Amino acid sequence: MTKEAKVDVLIPTYKPGNMFGNIIKRLIKQTVDINRIIVINTEEAYWDHEYEDLTDKLEVHHISKADFGHGSSRNALASYSDADVIVYLTQDAKPFNQFLIERLIAPLSKDDKVFCSYGRQLARGDAIEIEKFTRAYNYPHSSSVKSAADLERYGIKTYFCSNSCAAYLREEFENLGGFDTECNFGEDTILAAEIIKAGGNIAYCADAIVYHSHNYTIMQQFRRNFDIGVMHADFLSRYDVPKAESEGMKLVIKTACYLVEIREYLWISYLWISSAAKYAGYLLGKNHKLLPKHIKMKLAMNPDYFKK
Repeated sequence: MTKEAKVDVLIPTYKPGNMFGNIIKRLIKQTVDINRIIVINTEEAYWDHEYEDLTDKLEVHHISKADFGHGSSRNALASYSDADVIVYLTQDAKPFNQFLIERLIAPLSKDDKVFCSYGRQLARGDAIEIEKFTRAYNYPHSSSVKSAADLERYGIKTYFCSNSCAAYLREEFENLGGFDTECNFGEDTILAAEIIKAGGNIAYCADAIVYHSHNYTIMQQFRRNFDIGVMHADFLSRYDVPKAESEGMKLVIKTACYLVEIREYLWISYLWISSAAKYAGYLLGKNHKLLPKHIKMKLAMNPDYFKK
């Protein structure tokens, strides 16, 4: 990739709020001259056309809710782009500063084996302590590059990547077939596994930062992890994937230690309850083929997957 590479930012949206306008304003002030900001928006009725007054770089395509898919909609976004590098953001991932895109795409030009890079996510100010620690744990201060040689070292986290803030070399993205269009969740993880399998590397850029976090309820955590379990059973099982359970337990223990350290003792009981809900959801998702279809539809955060 050359320094003159064309860069497009691609964002799927659904009922974007006030934060989205702020994200657009921050994107047009980046040190890298973004070619286009391409949005695929679900349901035009929920779209505020005033966003389009912010910049002539914004291009919007509207779809119905029935046509949305985690992988297919992002592939559609890529099809609208002719850029050398495609950067995916989510509608709630706010650039930390004007250097986000510059730093995110830097590894793609420094190493021809790096096909993808993803940024660091800081918890927003309203995040609970558990979420703050989880973001810090999953997105550390130090940058790294992961390859197939790291499977023993990092385990399943070798395949960790987040489309809330990730950049892909367009040519390699197309060579690998883009995102899986059948997945219910985790299209970024599945493509990361494909990249590693193909001999490519994935860069984590600790200095490319966005604000992005969620305060999920316990039920939302259960349903999200149900979808993760389905994704692991139906898609990641195709790859050399170490068990995820040990990584999850490691995070729970470290989070508990952190809560003790900062004397937030009341959150510890919530941590155990929410962790149990996550694990239960994950196990049910991994074994979803044993469940009746109507039960799966109720448990999943993304029930459309089971309509097939």
